[in-house]
Amino acid sequence: MSGYDDARTAARALATEAVHAGRDDLARQGLHAPPIDLSTTYPSYDSRAEAARIDAFAATGAEPDGPPVYGRLGNPTVARFETALAKLEGTDAAVAFASGMAALSAVLLVRASMGLRHVVAVRPLYGCSDHLLTAGLLGSEVTWTDPAGIADALRPDTGLVMVETPANPTLAEVDLRAVAHACGSVPLLVDNTFATPVLQRPAEHGARLVLHSATKYLGGHGDVMAGVVACDEELAGRLRQVRFATGGVLHPLAGYLLLRGLATLPVRVRAASESAAELARRLSVDPRVGRVYYPGIGGAMVAFEVKGDPHEVIAGVRLVTPAVSLGSVDTLIQHPASISHRIVDADDRRGAGVSDRLLRMSVGLEDVDDLWADLDQALGAVSARAAGRSADEGAAGRPEPAAAH
Repeated sequence: MSGYDDARTAARALATEAVHAGRDDLARQGLHAPPIDLSTTYPSYDSRAEAARIDAFAATGAEPDGPPVYGRLGNPTVARFETALAKLEGTDAAVAFASGMAALSAVLLVRASMGLRHVVAVRPLYGCSDHLLTAGLLGSEVTWTDPAGIADALRPDTGLVMVETPANPTLAEVDLRAVAHACGSVPLLVDNTFATPVLQRPAEHGARLVLHSATKYLGGHGDVMAGVVACDEELAGRLRQVRFATGGVLHPLAGYLLLRGLATLPVRVRAASESAAELARRLSVDPRVGRVYYPGIGGAMVAFEVKGDPHEVIAGVRLVTPAVSLGSVDTLIQHPASISHRIVDADDRRGAGVSDRLLRMSVGLEDVDDLWADLDQALGAVSARAAGRSADEGAAGRPEPAAAH
């Protein structure tokens, strides 16, 4: 085995994989930056061999051997990102899509094609994920439960159990190993968008599918939209077939930006998490804030309920950007009940802990004191009577962990 192959296959730390996975062959080709392949189609003078390769893909969904065939089957630049993300999540493979919702839709279609339309899910989920399941837009039927009720909710036609941890937007956490055990033979899908593989790798705890809105931390700069599912090769093959049939492919430029984003993922997540923890601490002792949610696992997301009008806080920020999405290098804040979870029925939304006073903040890479100064002025002055702060709240001096299910 060559020295190159030794380096490629040896166990490496996550920070090293983030920089080198998907790029290990570049130096041998005399390249440093990954090339961007924008081709939609590829020439082939051997149509019999081409037909055989297409037949093989139709049978198993395995990536075709040899040169690419057509952009809807796969793209070399996107494949580099898929290889890298699978390495980071510790799975056999990863399949990229045009958005996180396209990725989730593909998973549901794969299971439905096997006659397994029933989904067991734990709230809260991202609002559009909740809507996709509840509305049955892809023919699925959902049973909502808490983690303790998963085993009892399973049916012969259950094709999937879905959780998000930390959850959007309350940052509630679940015990993944216990949930995976409750699933039995039913595949567990974990939305790992908030944690990223820097903070947790769900496959190590029994998840069979790991979903990311790659638009968020994996891209990391607010300039690319994508989704990806990390999983075993058997499911990856089926997902590739659905992607080919439905056309939810990722553009090569997006694949390039995502691969570049992964290189700095550990550094970005850890730096933003440090600031987020400090902001959560300051918010927890502020009389204008009623409750702060910050996950035990850490991370760059903070949620908090204000005692005043949350819309005034949104209108009052100047450095922080009032916008949907998360995971960018700049700090974003939004009101879930109005935006990301507006599509969820109000009673279901509140039942999942998404109150009308809740704000969700994605902490970026700005100086923490500058961020606090902006939040402080946006929160505004609140009288002691309006604050209603009890003595025990004042003594706590730290955020409470996000509520566990």
